[in-house]
Amino acid sequence: MAVGLAVASEGGQYNGRITSFVILSCMVASMGGLIFGYDIGISGGVTSMEPFLKKFFPEVYDRMKEDTKISNYCKFDSQLLTSFTSSLYVSGLVASFFASFVTRHFGRKPSIVAGGAAFLSGSALNGAATNLCMLIFGRVLLGVGVGFANQSVPLYLSEMAPPRYRGAINNGFQLCVGIGVLSANFINFGTEKIEGGWGWRISLAMAAIPATLLTIGSLFLPETPNSLIQRFNDEQKAKTMLQRIRGTADVEAEFDDLIKASLVSKSIEHPIKKIIQKNYRPQLVMAIAIPFFQQVTGINVISFYAPILFRTLGLNESVSLIMSALIAGVVGTASTFLSMLIVDKLGRRVMLLCGGVQMFVSQIMIGSIMAAKLGDHGSIDKGYAYFVLTMICIYVSGFAWSWGPLGWLIPSEIFPLEIRSVGQTIVVAVNFIFTFIVAQTFLAMLCHFKSGIFFFFGGWVAVMTAFVYLLLPETKKVPIELMDRVWRQHWFWKRIVEEFDEKTKMEPA
Repeated sequence: MAVGLAVASEGGQYNGRITSFVILSCMVASMGGLIFGYDIGISGGVTSMEPFLKKFFPEVYDRMKEDTKISNYCKFDSQLLTSFTSSLYVSGLVASFFASFVTRHFGRKPSIVAGGAAFLSGSALNGAATNLCMLIFGRVLLGVGVGFANQSVPLYLSEMAPPRYRGAINNGFQLCVGIGVLSANFINFGTEKIEGGWGWRISLAMAAIPATLLTIGSLFLPETPNSLIQRFNDEQKAKTMLQRIRGTADVEAEFDDLIKASLVSKSIEHPIKKIIQKNYRPQLVMAIAIPFFQQVTGINVISFYAPILFRTLGLNESVSLIMSALIAGVVGTASTFLSMLIVDKLGRRVMLLCGGVQMFVSQIMIGSIMAAKLGDHGSIDKGYAYFVLTMICIYVSGFAWSWGPLGWLIPSEIFPLEIRSVGQTIVVAVNFIFTFIVAQTFLAMLCHFKSGIFFFFGGWVAVMTAFVYLLLPETKKVPIELMDRVWRQHWFWKRIVEEFDEKTKMEPA
């Protein structure tokens, strides 16, 4: 039964409403963000638990406990420890290429199911791990799950959503990431107190709960009309699904655009070769730049290693975990929810610019205080420590309502159907590549850069804010199959697109 508000795109070409069918389907699919967020939150907390370090990374444990001469910034510098975190992103990178094939040829739904099942297997293996090999292999399976989910879920949400509310619905993915981080941090806080030192097993094994919800729930998901048209010749089936999700029989305008996009898509045999052509240059640049910038904001400094960072500030293990839960979880989730409410009103550009300024200022303040007040040994004064925590809250908030959700939303809505799957694969692959690089190098960078690491990431935030101001057009409320118009109206990109059009017209038929 359709419920909700009537929706018409700004050009008046599409009819429809937000139906309960769409809301329920998108809620289930968004749980792909839940498994991603849970892993981000759980790995940072577990790697700061002393029993976990003692069992799997004894050299880090001994250094933390016994070496009083080593710098505050270098106690946790271990390639094995960072391999535990970053192995997920290597496997996720490889899996995303397989996910692209599955998403294009079999549909969005099978990719989501596969992601949930792989993550479920990895969580079981991690919870039962008795040695480092089991632990790393479990992380690899988790990475396969995240790779499939991150490739398919944002596409699914953008294709199911009405244009007017596409931003809010797609941001549900990042909201679930925040909820996953929040849940993981509170679970870490509870399991860290379990006597016997086996609480980390519960933390890792409980990843099976969101994975089970996603796997079972996704079995009942409908396929998107875009995918049905792309894969089958049964246009009536696709039209019936479109009518159902829009809550109206009058879907001719949107359906005609889907048919046209499908005809172009079916004529493309090699989408990878297609996406490097000049007329797709704007989308390709965004597919690389946006996930790259999302990672060099420095958010993983907080997401992966917040408890370790707080221990560097001189806080004990329990306080580090609860602070991590409050900051990465509560602040991040609340800010992402705010983003859902305003993204289709303010637009993508304004939010990215304001969020960039907020992150830049807070990072410079954090770096300045740590440079002035935290030496290689000892701890920082409580007053300054809490000021740093406040600035971290402001930073996390800035990311969570801007680059966090919009880093997934914008790439998922800018690709035409013929290159949509491969375009999203590039987005996920770039995201995983630089997530891996940051995760693998952060502890070494923290040791060598010390407080300067915040100036390093702050500099990237300044660059990406300038990039948005100059090169990113506004995409709010533009129908996903008519997105090419934003490039043709942009001061810079229209030159490239029009130059290709003119060249094509001059070529003999």
